[in-house]
Amino acid sequence: MGAADGMNYAPQGKPRPVCQPGEFVIAAVGLDHGHIYGMVNGLTEAGAEVKWVYDPDPSRVARFLKAYPGAQAASSEDEVLDDPQVRLVAGAAITSKRAALGMRVMDHGKDYFTDKAPFTTLSQLQAAKAKVAETGLKYQVYYSERLHVESAVFAGQLIEEGVIGRVIQVMGTGPHRLNAGSRPAWFFQKEHYGGILCDIGSHQIEQILAFTGGQDATLTMSRVANYDHPEYPELEDFGEASLVMDNGSSGYFRVDWFTPDGLRTWGDGRTFILGTKGFIELRKYIDIARDLEGSHLYLANQEGEWHLPVHGKVGYPFFGQLILDCLNRTEVAMTQEHAFKAAELCLIAERDAAGGDGRYARS
Repeated sequence: MGAADGMNYAPQGKPRPVCQPGEFVIAAVGLDHGHIYGMVNGLTEAGAEVKWVYDPDPSRVARFLKAYPGAQAASSEDEVLDDPQVRLVAGAAITSKRAALGMRVMDHGKDYFTDKAPFTTLSQLQAAKAKVAETGLKYQVYYSERLHVESAVFAGQLIEEGVIGRVIQVMGTGPHRLNAGSRPAWFFQKEHYGGILCDIGSHQIEQILAFTGGQDATLTMSRVANYDHPEYPELEDFGEASLVMDNGSSGYFRVDWFTPDGLRTWGDGRTFILGTKGFIELRKYIDIARDLEGSHLYLANQEGEWHLPVHGKVGYPFFGQLILDCLNRTEVAMTQEHAFKAAELCLIAERDAAGGDGRYARS
């Protein structure tokens, strides 16, 4: 799973197929980010069959085939896109190239599932909206810090049940370990990674929308900085933002690249959810100095207080729901509007951030 390395963090769950063998065929195109393994794990555990993989780098293809020996190496992207059996293409291309890949996928009549962040510019977002409207196909996004974390999944279920009342604030922290020596060159080029609020900030904004039930939000503050990496002048190693939802709830998050080497996992990601009748804290990846296993949920409400370690007990329903959405043309896993709104807000936060120049998200 790569507990020390967020770029290759790929959770594995229990097989919970929602379709018959061969009913939902997928392909992987663009292996620039290790999140492709988490994406494909989730889909295959839910019953998808991965038929093809394509990437111009043979070493990345070889690694993928070792993980998924039932797949075939395609000779070109067109070989994948021209296959009528393929229903969905999953991709984790360079961030700035994800939108263009999505356009090609949908032009071939297939749904698209991309790693976050799905865009680096607002013009890419507008093009994707137009393509979805034109084709009726899906442009779905792997917001893994909510969708692929069991404590976050369980928190969403508790919120829906009203266990903490109405959610009035969500605060998130998304620290990551830089591991600079293992990162590709594009990771340090803002034109390609989009900025820290666009990149890892997209997880935070998406979960704030999801947990508060907001449909839209206003950014009240955003800020970025490079505090300690002058050798990478385009890297933003710190970012923060505040939002007010259209339902009156608020959100704040901080993201950074300062996970210390002494921490046993790639980041002590936490979420704090305040409701009118209680609160929830998520310790997603580690219970620091106590338990390396993640997915700890702490809950207090009018009836008491609980520590609920839910690793291996909740599962990841998003992936099965996504498969069924593609087969049935429904929107249970995540609405297209929600996926795009989270992307839009992180682009605006990056564009308008104090300490940033706003060049990349604007056009």
